[in-house]
Amino acid sequence: MQVLRYLLFPVSLLYAAGVYFRNLLFDVGILKSSKFSTPTIAIGNLTVGGTGKTPMVAYLIELLGSDVKMAVLSRGYKRKSKGFVLANSHSNVVDLGDEPFQIARKYPHITVAVDSNRRNGIRELEKGPAPDIIILDDAYQHRWVKPSKLLLLTSYNALYANDWYLPTGNLRDSKNQAKRANLIIVTKCPQFPNPTKKEELLNSIKPLDNQKVVFGTIQYQDYFIGLNGNLSFQDLKGKNIALVTGIANPAPLVDFLTSKDVMFKHLKFADHHNFTSREIQSFAAYDLVLTTEKDFVRFEDVLTNAYYLEMKHDFSEDDRKVVLQTIQDLIKPAPRPSS
Repeated sequence: MQVLRYLLFPVSLLYAAGVYFRNLLFDVGILKSSKFSTPTIAIGNLTVGGTGKTPMVAYLIELLGSDVKMAVLSRGYKRKSKGFVLANSHSNVVDLGDEPFQIARKYPHITVAVDSNRRNGIRELEKGPAPDIIILDDAYQHRWVKPSKLLLLTSYNALYANDWYLPTGNLRDSKNQAKRANLIIVTKCPQFPNPTKKEELLNSIKPLDNQKVVFGTIQYQDYFIGLNGNLSFQDLKGKNIALVTGIANPAPLVDFLTSKDVMFKHLKFADHHNFTSREIQSFAAYDLVLTTEKDFVRFEDVLTNAYYLEMKHDFSEDDRKVVLQTIQDLIKPAPRPSS
């Protein structure tokens, strides 16, 4: 596969030219970006998948807290519905796509919507009581909207600065577009980097003077969640276990389970894989199926032996403050009670 990617290098040059030309049209104003009265936070990356965008949406939801009226807008990748769809109590993964449905189910107090046309999606959200903030998931390349704040994610082991364009590499956008980010977040660090390692990473990223860079690790729950309750790691002993993943980069989860001495067979599928009934039936042959929260929503109703391990971003206290400070000016102060 790697040899094929190198052979496709001429294709990557054509792709790079197309990316450059598209960005140039926006940069010079031939293609217009729209600004909206509602503050918007766009989360995205320059590469294909694997940086933890949706967990970052969840992190911001929890960071901002329940006093802030939030909406999350996604395109709803691989959903079967069309146009603007607002999540409700009857929505399912087919209507919304796996990641928006995951957010809607996990945070029922916020508004979740999907629309491949983000400008239209924002307009629809503003028709009702407008949210205080709209979080745009996976929207770095959606330049038709000019967000209030732009958060760029890049993985510790796959920095965009060291990558190349598709299909030879994993870049889906130009490296110089990192200049548009207000905050660059290095995700999935094995541990919080020491000053020497931070300097090495910063030398690769080369942030602008007005850009902040923070470094996050992955934090996994110490138990598995399923329809029939929770399981501890001790409950896994002696079980015939399949790890089923349909995400871009399952390596951190595989490494974590291995470090916990969990014995499993890894059944790896492509990102956003739609599991067939035959595949789900084969999973039922195992004592337990361990999976990600994103994958769990695709077969939770038909697979009673499935459990997921929740994953969250974790930051040092100083970096957590930097994340909050980056978006804090977008938060409307709560009205004071009348005397």
